[in-house]
Amino acid sequence: MKAVTISGAFGLDNLRLEERPEPRPRPGQVLLRMRAASLNFRDLRMIEGVYNPRQSLPLVPASDGVGEVVALGEGVSRVKIGERVSPIFAQRWIAGAPTVAELRSTLGGPLDGTLAELVAVDAEGLVHVPEYLSDVEAATLPCAALTAWNALVTLGKVRPGDSVVTQGTGGVSIFGIQLARLLGARVIATTGSDDKLERLRELGASDVINYKKDPDWGKTARALTDGRGADLVLDVGGGTTLAQSIRAVRPAGHISVIGVLAGVAADLNVLPILMQGLRLQGVFVGHRHSFEAMNRALAQHRLKPVVDRVFALEETRVAIEHLKSGQHFGKVCIQISRA
Repeated sequence: MKAVTISGAFGLDNLRLEERPEPRPRPGQVLLRMRAASLNFRDLRMIEGVYNPRQSLPLVPASDGVGEVVALGEGVSRVKIGERVSPIFAQRWIAGAPTVAELRSTLGGPLDGTLAELVAVDAEGLVHVPEYLSDVEAATLPCAALTAWNALVTLGKVRPGDSVVTQGTGGVSIFGIQLARLLGARVIATTGSDDKLERLRELGASDVINYKKDPDWGKTARALTDGRGADLVLDVGGGTTLAQSIRAVRPAGHISVIGVLAGVAADLNVLPILMQGLRLQGVFVGHRHSFEAMNRALAQHRLKPVVDRVFALEETRVAIEHLKSGQHFGKVCIQISRA
């Protein structure tokens, strides 16, 4: 079978499309013929050796995907041959607060990921995907959609009439806009590109801010709420964006810390966090039960993921370079096989 691997050393120059032996499912496992995968910023950082420099190689990267069940290991009854499923990001995290071991059971590092024609995964770490979605659309759900869902629903408890601020046009932020609108919230979206402003409005953002032209965008976002402040901010930047997120959010509001696109270090004044009773909550994707709940909501509302571009498995490096460029709007996907 064909698989994309990072071998020998980290870096895009060491990304290879290789022939590998076909895996066989062990007891409790399922063999999937992968149909599609989607890329996350984590995948890029893993390939570059930044996310985990101690990651053992070779590694099949990428954590998101959808596949067809083609073989069952001994004792498996949760799924049937021919069904379409997605592996969850943290394979052992089924419900509740995660343990250290569950947080280390993640695909695309330390476990081999989804950029392969055949993948063997734990049967307990699978979720049936909504039938109305295409393979490529379904492949966007395991990380980006579930992270946004947990930030807004499980942890943020966003309600109709609330205000949500999003950052950029990557997968989590786009799903954040869609899900916030589904929940009846108002969205203030930020982007660094004037070309994307209108697309964000079309997606449902009530107001848009170009943060490159308006570096004090947190103050602007607060003003757009008549000075009250946003109920929740989806912060995908980390280092240099947290200060503006703090300016944008209301007293006792919620900042979901999701990514580190702007760096991992922040020079923060903690006084506003203390004096305004702010909640800064790290969001690490989510567990299987949350994924299943999200899928029920998606199916009820027939929400369609935003797919930026689709590449072939042989074009994985080009796809990752496109992701790295930051020019994408929504999810960058890989078509592995077709039904």
